[in-house]
Amino acid sequence: MAENDLTLRMIPSLDRQLVFPLLEFVSMKQVYKAEDMLKAKFELLSNTNMVDFTGELYMQIHDTDSLPEDFAKRGEEVIRKLEESEQKTEHIREVIENPEVVGSLRQDKLQNMKLLRENYQCTPEMVLELYKYGQLQYSCGNYGGCADMLFHFSILSTDPELTLSAMWGKLASEILLGNWEVAYEDMFKLKDTIDKTHFKTPGEQLQQRSWLLHWSLFVFFNHPKGRDGIIDTFMLPHYISTIQNACPWILRYLAAAVVTNRRRRAMMQDLVKIIEQVSHTYSDPVTEFVEALYVDFDFDKAASKLEACEGVLERDFFLTGAVDDFVENARFFFAEVYCRVHKRIDMTGLAKRLSMKQEEAEKWIVKLIRDTRMDAKIDFKDNTVVMNPSYNPVYQQVIERTKALVFRSQVLNGAMDKRDSSAAKKDDNKQEQKQRGSGNKQTQQQQQQKTGRRQQETVAVGGGF
Repeated sequence: MAENDLTLRMIPSLDRQLVFPLLEFVSMKQVYKAEDMLKAKFELLSNTNMVDFTGELYMQIHDTDSLPEDFAKRGEEVIRKLEESEQKTEHIREVIENPEVVGSLRQDKLQNMKLLRENYQCTPEMVLELYKYGQLQYSCGNYGGCADMLFHFSILSTDPELTLSAMWGKLASEILLGNWEVAYEDMFKLKDTIDKTHFKTPGEQLQQRSWLLHWSLFVFFNHPKGRDGIIDTFMLPHYISTIQNACPWILRYLAAAVVTNRRRRAMMQDLVKIIEQVSHTYSDPVTEFVEALYVDFDFDKAASKLEACEGVLERDFFLTGAVDDFVENARFFFAEVYCRVHKRIDMTGLAKRLSMKQEEAEKWIVKLIRDTRMDAKIDFKDNTVVMNPSYNPVYQQVIERTKALVFRSQVLNGAMDKRDSSAAKKDDNKQEQKQRGSGNKQTQQQQQQKTGRRQQETVAVGGGF
């Protein structure tokens, strides 16, 4: 059961508190041993300030009703730190929650900081305390308070590294709170920041994008626009490169999004190319189904992989809610390709490949032919589907291929005319400049001749006097 589980591969790219829902899910699905999962949860949260929860895990692991004294001391220390941070941030929180102050803030962070320093005695150190307080709140599991503190910090901070860190923290908080609309917006703001930031090394930017691919799965598979958003984002060149080089297992989720989103079926060709390129480094039943269907045209293999996909998706944290949609749409793609390849189709054999009952398969195929407007007939006597392939005559193919030539030739002629006219204008300008230059030289010569005559006349007059 753990063969196709991606939890262990995803853990390095997720925050420890984002990993916890995944561990809870695989525990419920009994993918791993219950004892191992309890220990994993305890180790995961032992470095956080969620003292009460880790104490409960400790008692379950050791089968006891009492806790060591360290837990009580840690609890007191956490309370003390929270009180200190609350006092340190009290003044700046009162200031930034004032509607008048909020209305006076601008896009320029330096000007905002100058305004707060001069008018409200708020220093950069106080702004930094907001970040620390938000971190502490997140470590304690108070995600609402963390999101508020990091939001205020990101507005006021002039430190790009800490601002980026705060954006990550706020996104994690919104995900754990289940605020999918806000998380959707924060995710794309973070994506824009990562794409525009000049990191010290290309590897650092690759890592940031890899993290974003993993974190975004929480949002995409819970937001109404997620199935379109994941295709639009993951199909971008930078993120395709990130998937190929850093996290090829993300292809499972991209493939599932394309299969379940029949309106975006045009993206299937691009998906197949990516799967072919990555198949030597990663594959699972989902990617193998696509490859068997569109690359190998091996329908027996595609049918077996489709059957395996159901079990894989049911035990996948992000895809468990999309099993029915995936199977339904995968059958559609399977039947569509199968019907286009074969001239006569045995409905009994097709029903077996699709793991459907005979009557259900017949109704489903009728609906498929109607929806896709295939030129096909159902022969109920022989229990077959007869395809009528429509081949365009040669002259029609020539017309379709040369249809755009007239427009292209017009565009080329227009471009050549513009180039010729611009060249002619340049030649005319050069000639005008030459004429002006020669005219200026003539006028200069004439003026010199006139001045020379005047000098001669004045010399002659002076000598006679």
